[in-house]
Amino acid sequence: MKKTLTLSLLAFSSFTFAQQKTISGYSPTAAAGQLKTEQSFDASLSAQRIGETIKELSAFPHNIGSPGSKAVAEKILAKYKSYGLDAYLETYQVLFPTPKTRLLELTGSSKYTALLKEPALKEDATSSQANQLPTYNAWSADGDVTGELVFVNYGLPDDYEKLATMGIDVKGKIVIAKYGHSWRGIKPKVAYEHGAIGCIIYSDPADDGYTAGDVYPQGAFKGEFGVQRGSVMDMVIYPGDPLTPGAGATKNAKRLDRNDAPTILKIPVLPISYHDAKPLLAALSGPVVPKGWAGSLPLTYHTGPGKATVHLKLAFNWDIVTAYDVIAKIKGSTYPDEWVLRGNHHDAWVNGAGDPISGQAAMLEEAKALGQLLKSGWKPKRSIVYCSWDGEEPGLLGSTEFAEEHEKELQQKAVVYINSDGNGRGFLGAGGSQALEGFTDEITQNVIDPQTNVSVFDRKRAFSLINAKSTKDKKEIIERKGERLEALGSGSDFSSFLQHLGIPTLDFGFGGEDAGGEYHSIYDSFDDYKRFKDPDFKYGVALSKTAGHAVLRMADAEILPFDFRTLQATIGRYTTELIELVKTTRENTTIENQLIKANDYTLAADPTKKFIVPEVKTDVPEIDFKPLTSALDSLKKSADKLADKQSADMLKDGKHDKLNKLFYQAEQQLLSTDGLPRRGWYKHTIYAPGFYTGYGVKTLPGIREAIEQRNWTEAQAQILVVAGRINALAAYLNSPID
Repeated sequence: MKKTLTLSLLAFSSFTFAQQKTISGYSPTAAAGQLKTEQSFDASLSAQRIGETIKELSAFPHNIGSPGSKAVAEKILAKYKSYGLDAYLETYQVLFPTPKTRLLELTGSSKYTALLKEPALKEDATSSQANQLPTYNAWSADGDVTGELVFVNYGLPDDYEKLATMGIDVKGKIVIAKYGHSWRGIKPKVAYEHGAIGCIIYSDPADDGYTAGDVYPQGAFKGEFGVQRGSVMDMVIYPGDPLTPGAGATKNAKRLDRNDAPTILKIPVLPISYHDAKPLLAALSGPVVPKGWAGSLPLTYHTGPGKATVHLKLAFNWDIVTAYDVIAKIKGSTYPDEWVLRGNHHDAWVNGAGDPISGQAAMLEEAKALGQLLKSGWKPKRSIVYCSWDGEEPGLLGSTEFAEEHEKELQQKAVVYINSDGNGRGFLGAGGSQALEGFTDEITQNVIDPQTNVSVFDRKRAFSLINAKSTKDKKEIIERKGERLEALGSGSDFSSFLQHLGIPTLDFGFGGEDAGGEYHSIYDSFDDYKRFKDPDFKYGVALSKTAGHAVLRMADAEILPFDFRTLQATIGRYTTELIELVKTTRENTTIENQLIKANDYTLAADPTKKFIVPEVKTDVPEIDFKPLTSALDSLKKSADKLADKQSADMLKDGKHDKLNKLFYQAEQQLLSTDGLPRRGWYKHTIYAPGFYTGYGVKTLPGIREAIEQRNWTEAQAQILVVAGRINALAAYLNSPID
């Protein structure tokens, strides 16, 4: 039934681009030439070669600071040079901790010592290799702590609020949280804020294991011994080297003392398998967990604490290591000082066939195809810069240090940054600067999905329709001409370019039909990827086409294809959401306070259990959004006026050079000088990773998070800040046509 529905929806297409004759930013003659160039580019792409590159670059462990990382960087460098690009290594000296002591013990009447090891599998050729990083969380604190254990569900603020109503306090205790529902680094951060002395994170089979399907190697999902490594750096404060915030981590850079670095956690944190978690959870007593908290292990989930205690001991080597960024350039023939940047990281926690080598291989295939075009006589108008980043996994180290060191030059020259990361099979995920929505639609409507033989645009649109939550949402999707770009939070190398420097950004990747439990484990291998992710590597070609066409069109556009009307409309939707959020918060506060005052909560409580009546909350005051809505009105007028002028006629009067620079530097007008409250590194007023979501984005973050934290004075102040930046953008867009 679902397959039939999918095929029917795929037959529905708002627009078919197979017959495309025009391209935004190109005259008709130039568009015809551009499409021929893209056909030549596509013809050079090889799925087989992408597979061979994945196998080659994931053949051994290559975390940052390891011999393998340098070897991978040198292999990539040699490939770029063989393609005819001007390539070199750019290095940074960054802090990177690796474990030297890991001990987790259940003490008391029940005793257990955690294995903390993933076994080699005969079906996975690289799982038995030496030099694999052990299972750990980078940027945990050193520590030797013993305490009672408390189960905190996913370890998010709401979970602690629920525990508080049950009379359970984690102060002085060790918490155990499930992976999922947020970025992992939020879990120990919130635990520390509530007084916990240690944090354990495990993957429950309900979220990442046998509940979803057969486990590896029989199936794709996480087995009982699999562990998700990963960074727990407090990247919502700033990413990159913790010791050099705001400055490139060059050899002689001024560094903070490690104890003063705010992004390094203050308590020990350890990830474990669900095999190791089971005896810990089984030893807990206390209340049975609230509805929705229990996982799939064969036991009754209790919150704790209980008689059993846990001993957690961790120590790390805090080394300064070399990050190897590989930079490869094609000099522009007409505008050499306008740069189209394309990036994907090359470091992994272990072998990293999926994350990140699948994306890196697709990007290298793009570069090779561009090299073939160069040999045929093609030269791009703008310079193209390919960037293979090191140190993304521990905290976006290589890309952040590059962006911070070259900040002024990038803000002058960078037209766009196009990012990818791991790649899989299924539907296109696309996010980035909303002024590039129309540009992205034109590309995705002209790239064919390898499974369905329709455009990746139409396949994603059909997926959106099938999964729409309401008839209203379905109607909106059908009536909408294009697909919306997702707002970007964090978790990949776009962060510094977009949120710190204000450089227009796109992020591409395929997925949705490649689920599994290999993430950040020793089983993220070529064997796993070949079986369960993209077996024939055709989605690697789809990524090469999508990102490659974006690079080509940006490099050769006569007028850069930015449309600020879509940006204005998007910010308008975010503003409407915030107005509704304040209204809903006010209504809920009134109802909750009435219930508390009427003692309805205590009447409903079980008198045999501890119960804490919630405090009465302050009423929600009136928040004045008029400065923001007025600024959006000004931006709409400017964007509409500019769009009217943005046509091929502009090519005839010699203004397009000035206009193009205005376009690609426009997003910088949305940067706040002081940055976001309590995390000034993040300067973009429209997008940022959430303070308690990590990877997840918060739009209009200064305002939204102030509302969520009930800081009404700050919310009103941030409305003025954001309105000021939108007014600045409106005035800026008017500057060339007044």
